[in-house]
Amino acid sequence: MLGLDFSKIDWAEMGKASVDTLQMMGYATLFTFLIGLPLGVLLYTFSRSNSLVLGLIYRVLSLIVNIVRSVPFIILIVALIPFTRAIVGVSSGVEGTIPPLVIGAAPFFARLVETALREVDRGVIEASHAMGASTLQVIRKVLLPESLPGLIAGMTITAVTLVSYTAMSGMVGGGGLGDLAIRYGYYRYEKEVMIISVIFMVVLVQILQMLGDRLVIYFSRK
Repeated sequence: MLGLDFSKIDWAEMGKASVDTLQMMGYATLFTFLIGLPLGVLLYTFSRSNSLVLGLIYRVLSLIVNIVRSVPFIILIVALIPFTRAIVGVSSGVEGTIPPLVIGAAPFFARLVETALREVDRGVIEASHAMGASTLQVIRKVLLPESLPGLIAGMTITAVTLVSYTAMSGMVGGGGLGDLAIRYGYYRYEKEVMIISVIFMVVLVQILQMLGDRLVIYFSRK
């Protein structure tokens, strides 16, 4: 079919590239959550504060988040090469791709967290404050539980975005399926490698989206 010969594909290398992609996405998703969730909570909290100092901090944080989000990932990963090398000792491969993945995705997820928190009913928050709950208690026992479906949806969107980011990292030797598709599918004209790489990434995205949707439905009913 279309002159394709899938028998010449190095399935061992394809398997290694798939594992590399899963590792990059897995670690990047974890660190993005650990950084993006607190950052999103801070953005929400500071935006609601009447303090001039906290209002100024919010504007600074918001500006930084907007700037990082505005930079295309392929440019960001190149610009961060010195920083990445200083952090992990390399600027390519799986380890060298994780820092720029996190830096690129964490601000994106933080905005989704902020949006999810804004959708929580203000009446519930005000009632909690009226009963003497501190700001930290409101965040832990009201905001985060009430916004959980939105947070899961945001994390799902972020994880899917990270899959495409890992593919783009292949342009600069990031490893994984993106790197394999570029080296073999683009430079060596092995269309079979390109097709299989795309199929694997499509399947991965579908699994992530289905899992995220099921979790959102489950926690929305609780």
